[in-house]
Amino acid sequence: MIEIAGVSRSFGERRVLDDVGFRVQGGRMTGFVGGNGAGKTTTMRIILGVLAADAGTVTLDGRPLTAADRARFGYMPEERGLYPKMKVLEQLVYLGRLHGMSAESAKTSASGLIERLGLSERAGDTLESLSLGNQQRAQIAAALVHEPTALVLDEPFSGLDPIAVEVVLGVLRDYAAQGAPVLFSSHQLDIVERLCDDVVVIGGGRILASGSRESLRAEHSGSAFEIELAGPVGDAGWVRDQPGVEVTHLDGGFARFDASEEAAQGVLAHAVGRSQTPGSQTVVRRFGPVTPTLAQIFKEVVQ
Repeated sequence: MIEIAGVSRSFGERRVLDDVGFRVQGGRMTGFVGGNGAGKTTTMRIILGVLAADAGTVTLDGRPLTAADRARFGYMPEERGLYPKMKVLEQLVYLGRLHGMSAESAKTSASGLIERLGLSERAGDTLESLSLGNQQRAQIAAALVHEPTALVLDEPFSGLDPIAVEVVLGVLRDYAAQGAPVLFSSHQLDIVERLCDDVVVIGGGRILASGSRESLRAEHSGSAFEIELAGPVGDAGWVRDQPGVEVTHLDGGFARFDASEEAAQGVLAHAVGRSQTPGSQTVVRRFGPVTPTLAQIFKEVVQ
């Protein structure tokens, strides 16, 4: 587990990180989201030791991170940093060797990643000859080639088409499944919501929200509920007459409404009672609280 605690950093008079703290659990994918200038890249650079914090600590499994620990991390910067005139396979093998791998191990790892990331036909091409999307795939392979113990990736999905996104998602899931902590930033909230176990939202250099995807949804779910009825007389208009209920959307057998938990359970009990009336063919198809999307949570906490 990587833990960031009380980290602050200023550039001159400008405070860019202010008491930042969160955890990246082993075997879990943690999405790091925030607007431009929120502090994501600075935080990641401090984790990797590229920048020093003015205050606070970064630990690995409860002990301070060392240079040796960081050398075993996989890091992908937002800016592409590979050698443009080197061939893809040659470059990945070279990077693996820099991390202490044998020539054979580096080539095996590089070749496997090239195949998984769909670059087999471009392995002998120079980086500068690749499309931007394929350059991004090569950059991801470079972060993974030395079989890192943790991953810190800054905008890994930038420039990827939907098919490439799915390929990269599969590769990252595999690394997390092996027990590695995986932290990545992204502006693509739909991908973060689909992929991540945990989410950290940063804004103005401060952590605005953090926790598991499910706990954040529950925390920000508010008082909205939905019920959907099915059957020949599955009209939900009666919901408007229930005590403590304010209907916000009504369409045939579907109703969305605001209510306390107690009032919402009253709606459900009434619906079940109606379905059990002799001769009734109405059934309750769905009932539950309205869970917000990550985009909605993000909009709420950054305002």
